[in-house]
Amino acid sequence: MSGKVAIVTGATGALGEATATGLARHGWSVLLGCRDETRGNRTRSRIAASAPQAEVEVRPLDLSSPTSIRSMVSSFAERYDRLDALIHTAAIFSSRRKITPEGWELMFATNHLGPFLLTRLLQDTQGGSKPLRILVVTAPSTTQVEFDDPQGERQFRALWAFGASKMCNLLFTYALSRRLQGSSSTANAFHPGLVKSNLMKEAPAPMRLLTNLISSPPDRAAASLVSLATSLEYASVSGRFFKGEQVIQSSAYSLDPANQERLWDLSARLVGLAS
Repeated sequence: MSGKVAIVTGATGALGEATATGLARHGWSVLLGCRDETRGNRTRSRIAASAPQAEVEVRPLDLSSPTSIRSMVSSFAERYDRLDALIHTAAIFSSRRKITPEGWELMFATNHLGPFLLTRLLQDTQGGSKPLRILVVTAPSTTQVEFDDPQGERQFRALWAFGASKMCNLLFTYALSRRLQGSSSTANAFHPGLVKSNLMKEAPAPMRLLTNLISSPPDRAAASLVSLATSLEYASVSGRFFKGEQVIQSSAYSLDPANQERLWDLSARLVGLAS
């Protein structure tokens, strides 16, 4: 066993499971962040069959719930004194506006605010001195964040809200990478391409049909994620946007530090953390 530890969010999804399986085969201890513990246990059983020597745990984690996030971080810190990779594969698409008990729009919460809070809390458990590779699965979104109405209270358009949440992933990753400069930790964004999954099950039927026709199995994208998390080649690479293992360019809007900082400050305020 390598002694390395990873957390994979959205581990019951197609890409999450494939990524966790790849890390387990590398001998890493893998914590599966799962909203549905029953599905998580089934996922764990499949991974264990593929990598019987690996240590794989299911950790209940609902990224739309700050209580769930804090509980998961607390239980992690009780057992582990290191975290080598945090891989955010979790995402949802909802065709209608849904509100969490905290008053957050569900896609904004799950796809952005939850990863933001989880990442920052887990960084605190590292003490700032241990190297951590943070990988955020997103897309080359060009949807601009409506900072005056980030959660669609005045007007909600499902596809726009989803695209905005993917833009948030990019803005967050770049802002985080800038804050990690001078440390041994890194933050990068990752575009998996179109992967066969249930992510867009609530999308309009023509979109679902087209997406399923042109999507690929998750294994190739997962192999790239595993390489970015484990290979020495990427140990000091940060603030990049990858498709596979090639660096690609995101929109000028996503690269603007003013937009990045505006989102960072908004997110910190919403989750109750200092900027």
